[in-house]
Amino acid sequence: MVVEDESIVAKDLQNRLKKFGYAVPVVAASGEEAILRASESHLDLVLMDIRLKGAIDGIEAARQIHHRFQLPIIYLTAYADDDTLARAKQTQPYGYILKPFKERELNTTIEITLARHRLERQLQEREQWLSTVLRSIADAVITIDTTGLITFMNPVAESLTGWQQAQALGKPAIAVFQTEDEATQSILQQPISSFFDASLGMKTAVETSLRCSDGQDIPIEYSITPLQNDQHLVMGAILVFRDRTEQLKAKAAIRQQAEQARLVAELQKLNQLKDDFLSTVSHELRTPMSNMKMALQMLTIATNAERQQRYLEILKAECAREIDLINDLLDLQRLEAASYPTFLVEALNLQDWFSSLIEPFRSRLQEHQQVIKIDLPENFPPLITDRASLERMLVELLNNACKYTPAGGQIILKAEQVTSTSPPFESVPLTCLIIQNQAEIPPTELLRIFDKFYRVPHADPWKQGGTGLGLALVKRLVEQLQGNIQVESSHGWTVFTMQLPPLNLVTNPES
Repeated sequence: MVVEDESIVAKDLQNRLKKFGYAVPVVAASGEEAILRASESHLDLVLMDIRLKGAIDGIEAARQIHHRFQLPIIYLTAYADDDTLARAKQTQPYGYILKPFKERELNTTIEITLARHRLERQLQEREQWLSTVLRSIADAVITIDTTGLITFMNPVAESLTGWQQAQALGKPAIAVFQTEDEATQSILQQPISSFFDASLGMKTAVETSLRCSDGQDIPIEYSITPLQNDQHLVMGAILVFRDRTEQLKAKAAIRQQAEQARLVAELQKLNQLKDDFLSTVSHELRTPMSNMKMALQMLTIATNAERQQRYLEILKAECAREIDLINDLLDLQRLEAASYPTFLVEALNLQDWFSSLIEPFRSRLQEHQQVIKIDLPENFPPLITDRASLERMLVELLNNACKYTPAGGQIILKAEQVTSTSPPFESVPLTCLIIQNQAEIPPTELLRIFDKFYRVPHADPWKQGGTGLGLALVKRLVEQLQGNIQVESSHGWTVFTMQLPPLNLVTNPES
């Protein structure tokens, strides 16, 4: 960061530094601004002018920056009087260059400063590391003779066990150092003398709980090392242990932080999805309105009756499209907001119901020279479900089948029963409803087929229409009925398969 209140001088200095190969992301014109920008930026070095505009000069700004952010400071000034130098020394600068300066002098001072600061930071890190190690070895220590009696306890061991050394000396170690089986919470009876096998060497750290003299349990980590003489004879053992309470708290805090970070990431993702959704909704709502506005404008200037009729048809179609879009959005919002969906449960005889379901499609099928086939086994059991939800789902899928099936193509509506192997409906007969049509969707597009506002690429919006919410509604309705829906497309066919459990089991699982 360059701190210089003369903009021309600051710009010249910035250009020179860039020529040296340094990045200068911040140029400040006052001490206050320099302190603020230092808190916001990741800096390695500050070049500070002393006489600055504002309430504080460069020396005071350098003092605060060095104290708060530990950044190295090089003064670059035209002032070298005794008072200024005395004040500057108190801020522990890494350099003091008088203007006008030589580029070589500036570059050399910067390089030396950066190297010195790097070494000082390494030294501080090593000192911190050494200090941490020294603090960490403040463990509890108990020494034991070959008979398992205590010969020494340090103050940390006294604090953790609740026993004073005067009380513990000569007592069996197992009476003072009592560890718990964490599964059964019973005191382990294995004598410490069993560890006096020189062949075992140092025991690896064991995590357990220590029963203190007051009956409290403390989580600890301990190890036992046999003490041997020159002839490799065991003279006793040293027991080292430490309190793991803070360690466990730290691990719990880390887990909590990780969980919070995960939740924050999920919230950010949800916010992004919300923003994308609102942007798409805004676009989709504006498009029919723009088309209606254009049709109205053209209608006012059209003199040909045929053109007038064409624009009226556009108005009707776009108005219906806008209404359908709003209705679909409201329905989708209602479904997604419903914590406890309400169903009108009834038993549907699919033989009769399928016939009435496809009746409105007859004229449309004839117009497009399409054939629909119903494949339903005889004596198919009634489907216990919500008629309105099922009808909405099948009508939407049949509409899509009619839209995308070419002239002369075939549409198949099929039902069969399968047995569930997944919870919570294991071994329950599921009704499988299948709609097939002669149109193929590229594999890359199948992954997005149930996305909101998804439309098949290269489709004709005037011919096929739709709001892009139909399949999203279908998927949400299927999920509310505790079912699932799959789609496959290959060899010129697209197949939608829905598996639905009996709705009485969904609303009353215990039945």
